[in-house]
Amino acid sequence: MSDDASPSRAADRTQAILRTTVELAQEVGYAKLSIEGVAARTGVGKHTIYRRWPSKGALFLDAVLTPSEPGLDYPDTGDIVADLRRQICAAVDLLGRPPLGPLYRALVGEAQHNPAVAAALNERFIRPQADKTVARLRRAQQQGQLSADLDLDVAMDILSGPLYFRFLITQEPLSHEYVERVLDALLAGMRPTP
Repeated sequence: MSDDASPSRAADRTQAILRTTVELAQEVGYAKLSIEGVAARTGVGKHTIYRRWPSKGALFLDAVLTPSEPGLDYPDTGDIVADLRRQICAAVDLLGRPPLGPLYRALVGEAQHNPAVAAALNERFIRPQADKTVARLRRAQQQGQLSADLDLDVAMDILSGPLYFRFLITQEPLSHEYVERVLDALLAGMRPTP
């Protein structure tokens, strides 16, 4: 066996475990998902999984977030409205419907009861996305597209709040049309006054 075969095999096994976790969660739901079930379906020992992930929540977090991380970068076309629309619609398309929507909703639910999952979700997904939004808003503010005294952190909260409210509380569908309505309502108060 060559030295480079082992890391490759470990990476393949990790991907198989993550893929199986998503598949099994889609079939049985998060509540019935178990590390034992993932291990059995993947054909690995449960200790192999526990060595990499200390809990079902940590495994689920990696399985749900790993495929979604690359797709949510902000464009910078010079038009803040178009850029927000594009990025938020991409997030809605990715997280607002199956297969990732129900899984992400379950992940946020798990974060309410598991401080380690909450911290990891914030560190790996929520904070980086919020930082990207604030950075894009800051550039727009510097370009005069937004009010100079706009609190950018609050603007971020205002932009994401209605979407999370629909996604988590009312579970109404998230659509591009709804994103447009949110942007129209919020940007009216964010623009510089003439």
